[in-house]
Amino acid sequence: MAQISRRGLLKTGVAAGVLGLTGLPLRAQTRGGKLTAGMNGANTSDSWDGRTHSDLFMIACAMGAVFDCLTEVSADGTLKGELAESWEATPDAKTWTFNLRQGVTFHNGKPFGADDVLESLQMHVAEGAKSAAQPIIAAVTEMKKLSDSQVQLTLKAGNADFPYLLSDYHILMYPAGQIDEAIAKGIGTGLYQVASFDPGVRFVGKRVENHYKGDSAGYFDEIEYIAINDTTARMNALMTGQVDAINRIDFKTEALLKANPMLEIQDIPGNTHYYFPMLTKVAPFDDVNVRQALKWGIDRKEMVAKILQGHGTVAYDTPIGPANQYFDADLDPLEFDPDKAKYHLKQAGMDSLNIDLSASDAAFTGGVDAALLYQSSAAKAGININVVQEPADGYWSNVWLKKPFCESYFSGRATEDWMFSTAYEAGVPWNDSQWDDARFQELLVKARAELDSDTRRAQYYEMQQILRDRGGVIIPMFANTVQAINKKIATPAKVGGLWQMDNARMAERWWMA
Repeated sequence: MAQISRRGLLKTGVAAGVLGLTGLPLRAQTRGGKLTAGMNGANTSDSWDGRTHSDLFMIACAMGAVFDCLTEVSADGTLKGELAESWEATPDAKTWTFNLRQGVTFHNGKPFGADDVLESLQMHVAEGAKSAAQPIIAAVTEMKKLSDSQVQLTLKAGNADFPYLLSDYHILMYPAGQIDEAIAKGIGTGLYQVASFDPGVRFVGKRVENHYKGDSAGYFDEIEYIAINDTTARMNALMTGQVDAINRIDFKTEALLKANPMLEIQDIPGNTHYYFPMLTKVAPFDDVNVRQALKWGIDRKEMVAKILQGHGTVAYDTPIGPANQYFDADLDPLEFDPDKAKYHLKQAGMDSLNIDLSASDAAFTGGVDAALLYQSSAAKAGININVVQEPADGYWSNVWLKKPFCESYFSGRATEDWMFSTAYEAGVPWNDSQWDDARFQELLVKARAELDSDTRRAQYYEMQQILRDRGGVIIPMFANTVQAINKKIATPAKVGGLWQMDNARMAERWWMA
């Protein structure tokens, strides 16, 4: 994944200027028509509160259509401005000044400006707020309005990746003084205005006329996103023409899609990973030897072959993948080894281990099958896994972060610090194993402000090794983003793989063929 250098961001702040507003090639996109997509990851508790978003359906509806962020990660991984036009930092990367785009209005007519930015950021650190982006904003010690079109943010410590962090899909821009109303009705500055929204069921958006992005994005007159959590139903909806595009295809019936001349499969490598978090504050997962036994007891190659049908690569318990700048490709693998698993059980004072694993296809397509494969391989090491099948609806609110051993997926992040600070920093909301390692946390702080690339690489390599050896999650595989579309829909040559469906921005980037 190509990226503008962190040093370049510090010195010039020209990421927004050197790229087109959308990052799309200059080609003849047609304006008009309707995109209908079927996606999973929807819940009846869904809302327009970006702090709560955790899966594709609402990410695509909110960040990808109705709302905007300050910055945006392009399909090729480079950073560009969205509501922030440009930015610059002091040499220590602690104080950042953002120049805001002028002439932007919310869907209710309110002009966008600095007050909106400050209130939208403060949402994430308000008392009682539960936001996955809380660690990002908590690092800001001072928010200052310099003018209606300029804000200055001062950090506790330097962070060379800070502009990347502000592209997080939780950090949406809301109208100041009207945030509750904006959350209730879906009032943003995005290319599509809410026409109807039935949580967990359907969203319909209408193209905003005279939008600040002009004719360079948002080619559909209307978009409709249908919540189809069931994988089989999603495949059938595409094959029968009910929808034009789906995410997360069923690999078992992939041949049916390939046999249809009107359908195209997109297979995009990235940092999405499927994994098994263990609550390290709860026995027996508080013992590193138990965690090591479980890591040696999973057949990673079998899982890639059977769950991903080859659409992915083996991972070794670190979320930093091939698309990251500091991915350690030479990290020694954890091959399936029942004898080593038994050894670590004995080190933990155990001859065998009996545990429950909460599983659901809501976690990722093939989640239940993955758990059963894990059950089979672990049994050879004296680890007896009882697979508890959980219902899809409510999985993320009732199971994830609550059960001692479960399944999850993460789309990955564009930078190492963004990934680690979101899900591995001690105490952050999405640290779903509640893992806290002193050396890892020390390196996290040092690497964040480090501008020398070689030093930073060595720090991130050590952090990946620590996760492999002592971490609280089992990450057996990186999954390609595999989705399918009807050929009446056209896409750019480069489709983003940071999140599914072109970084969740298909409404902006795709058009009628």
